[in-house]
Amino acid sequence: MTNDIAEVRHNWTMEEVAEIYNSPVLELIFRGASVHHQYQTNNEIQVCTLLSIKTGGCPEDCAYCGQAARYHTDITVQALMSKETVLEYARTAKEGGSSRFCMAAAWREVRDNRDFDRVLDMVKDINEMGLEVCCTLGMLNEEQAQRLQEAGLYAYNHNIDSSEGYYKNIISTRTFDDRLKTLDNVRKAGMTVCCGGIIGLGETDDDRISMLHTLATMPVHPESVPVNALARVQGTPMADQPRVPVWDMVRMIATARILMPRSVVRLSAGRAEMSQEEQALCFLAGANSIFSSEHEKLLVTPNPNINKDKEMLNLLGLTIKKSATEKAATV
Repeated sequence: MTNDIAEVRHNWTMEEVAEIYNSPVLELIFRGASVHHQYQTNNEIQVCTLLSIKTGGCPEDCAYCGQAARYHTDITVQALMSKETVLEYARTAKEGGSSRFCMAAAWREVRDNRDFDRVLDMVKDINEMGLEVCCTLGMLNEEQAQRLQEAGLYAYNHNIDSSEGYYKNIISTRTFDDRLKTLDNVRKAGMTVCCGGIIGLGETDDDRISMLHTLATMPVHPESVPVNALARVQGTPMADQPRVPVWDMVRMIATARILMPRSVVRLSAGRAEMSQEEQALCFLAGANSIFSSEHEKLLVTPNPNINKDKEMLNLLGLTIKKSATEKAATV
């Protein structure tokens, strides 16, 4: 193994990304692990909790999402939770080891109304707990992003989902450029960016390569890159897609780690269908974050619970990372 530190680049070509992605899988894992050891704290995993604070009834037509109002699923529509309920979830998450608490609302876009004001209050109070607070609320304008930053929001999640070319096959109610505009507004406000995508939507390897290329050529890499395997929801157009093979997740994670060495690469949706051995391969390839909670849910789909995850992390000799805000408070 070379001792040379891998260069952090933002000028990757599509051909270079394809060459990395298509390399023999064991070589790819080794390279991803090598870069991970150079840039990340070894044997450390960030545990995050993602809570749906407003569920269902979304006017969008994302083909993978059971929260879209137009699809007939068994998901129950739920109005915005009370602040007290959300704060109790946040306290439980912190006690369980989570260092990031992310609140998701099934909105197309943020509107300047009482619900947004309530979310801002939630952000303020959760920030005071020493957690990294993240939100995913749909599209944002510059002023709304600034208000979230002033409330103490640490990160905003807005995934690009797939490649620009394949995007229109998944969603017609907003454009790929709409997503990039929201990410730009988040950056202008001074928050960190959480942005990744989903595989298993019927896309090709070239689409996956293109999506990674978009992320890796941003002027600033997303601080968090979630890699999701499609969580199939009955009643959605994607319900009958085949399960994503673990080797596809490994390729995505290792390539993301090589392209974006300083980013947190999050093994996100799809873990409920993965064995401990399969998840271990993903950590070896460069993943260093997961979503977990006591309630075995990731938004509205199944997810391992925190006790099961702690057993796995202990077995693998992995420790749970403290939040950036908590570390800052102790300096």
